[in-house]
Amino acid sequence: MRNLDDVFDALAGSRFRRRFRLRGAELDYVRRRTVPVVLRHAAEMIERRLAPAHPEKDGKQTPMRGHPVFLAQHATGTCCRGCLAKWHGIPRGRPLTPAEREHVLAAIERWIVAQEAAAPAEEAGWEDQGGQIGMEL
Repeated sequence: MRNLDDVFDALAGSRFRRRFRLRGAELDYVRRRTVPVVLRHAAEMIERRLAPAHPEKDGKQTPMRGHPVFLAQHATGTCCRGCLAKWHGIPRGRPLTPAEREHVLAAIERWIVAQEAAAPAEEAGWEDQGGQIGMEL
């Protein structure tokens, strides 16, 4: 398993991963619900969608929008077992260990906290994004 500083340095070099931003409805959700609540959701999602050895629909199980955790997963390469292997050095084909689950959660938390802190205080809501949610085009 790779160090998160090294992972985030590598992710910064990916044009696809850099496009994700916490904004609009997802930003509003984090601000209304709070980061700890969103991280509880993340832990549940990891358990159901990522932790099994062979997750259902692996590679397609994480939507591109609809919850801040989904955006964070794509931005941090924690969206599927293939990305976990590529970006985080966590092998496929076996259940995630408790330490690996914590690593995934830490990556998601780091991204959400940084995104929320970087977003303007008034930025929230659907209308602010011209219909575009979560990803720069």
